[in-house]
Amino acid sequence: MLKDVKLYLLDMDGTIYLDDDLFDGTLDFLDYVKRIGGKYFFLTNNSSKSVDKYIEKLAKLGIASTADDFLTSTNATVLYLQEKNYHKIYAFGTTSFKEQLREGGLPITDKVEEDIDCLCMGFDTELSFQKLEDACILLNKGVDYIATNPDWVCPTWYGYVPDCGSVSQMLFNATKRMPKFIGKPEPTMALLAMEKAGYMPEETAVIGDRLYTDIACGVNAGIHSIFVLSGEGTMEDVEASETKPEFIYKNIRELYEDLK
Repeated sequence: MLKDVKLYLLDMDGTIYLDDDLFDGTLDFLDYVKRIGGKYFFLTNNSSKSVDKYIEKLAKLGIASTADDFLTSTNATVLYLQEKNYHKIYAFGTTSFKEQLREGGLPITDKVEEDIDCLCMGFDTELSFQKLEDACILLNKGVDYIATNPDWVCPTWYGYVPDCGSVSQMLFNATKRMPKFIGKPEPTMALLAMEKAGYMPEETAVIGDRLYTDIACGVNAGIHSIFVLSGEGTMEDVEASETKPEFIYKNIRELYEDLK
């Protein structure tokens, strides 16, 4: 069945690399997709970096890419916010995240002001207590609350660090409010990728290491789902979860060996 897939939607952290270590088999897999005349997109819920930063990172790992090869949770969030026509948005995230929102023509601020009608939060590797306090003030005032992704953790070479979902839970403990999440598991990024590349659901597969984001996104978008055990998720997670992948591989090398 995977032989019919032409469009691959690749998660990044824990799927094709971990920190600065490219997983064995990644380059072979990308070459395979090109060889069959297919297309791949890099899909990531990590909103702490701009696409330019990802292009730089992949270049250091030996992967040439352009902005057209990426769809991020920030891309999907910008589209959502543009449709909502907010007066002013408090941007809770990294400098890069704020720049991306600004480039999308959105009216953002990082100060508590009277006319703010939305709080938008990303994965913030520059987190400060001031931002947490500002968020509590705004959430208690009742502003709309949007977040890029629900991931609990982000993988690193030494383990994991709290991601956007964990900070959202912390703010819920203080304000009893949870955000509307935009990135995976919502199908938006997958649907955008298919529209952009011109492929049907039966020709498309998502590859990732998380059941509750990557695989759930595939299920919600009606496409094939491939779970790799090179990142956060485990076989125990699969057994315990209601969200089941169609295919399971140890890593991207094993997937490539099965396809070539």
